Amino acid sequence: MLTDSDRAFFRPKWRRVTATVFCAAWSILEWVSNEPFWAVVAAGFTLYCVWNFFYAYKDE
Repeated sequence: MLTDSDRAFFRPKWRRVTATVFCAAWSILEWVSNEPFWAVVAAGFTLYCVWNFFYAYKDE
């Protein structure tokens, strides 16, 4: 569900990796802080990043 402008921004692999790692770290931080709701939200963002940036990403 990335738009063309999103694809252009996330074309460099380091940006896709950085966004995914940031979301994963955020999820871990929320779990450690005992905030399960926000941890699940951040985990969902992480899964969305993994799906869109690595599994379904069409590198042109």
